[in-house]
Amino acid sequence: MVKDDCIFCKLANGVIPAASLYEDDAFRVILDANPASKGHALILPKHHYQDLCELDEAIGAKVLNVAAKIGKAMTDGLGCAGFNLVQNNGEAAGQTVMHFHVHVIPRYEGGPKIAAWDPGAVSAEETKEIIEAVTTRL
Repeated sequence: MVKDDCIFCKLANGVIPAASLYEDDAFRVILDANPASKGHALILPKHHYQDLCELDEAIGAKVLNVAAKIGKAMTDGLGCAGFNLVQNNGEAAGQTVMHFHVHVIPRYEGGPKIAAWDPGAVSAEETKEIIEAVTTRL
């Protein structure tokens, strides 16, 4: 399904022009309009899925292969030292467009922190509570 009011559906299907890096029957990969680093790209499924939890299994099985292909091409072509894959689900997690997508963010030596956090701590009691809360819903 494609949603008429979804900007990422329009970008993925060529309704709105974008700087495209790759396209196949299921995905279009475009440069991010507001990049975190040089070459920052978005992997967009051509069909609409709000987030990872709605993603079709066949599309989910293909998305990491596309990400690896794009990441390798960025490493070889742009000379980046590595890359991050970022996938946000829900507004609280930073998702601003409610269409599943994966960011491929090239990382350069000495570049800014992009996907980083300060490690926290968790008690044995909290660990047990987390395990019970999650595993009972699987």
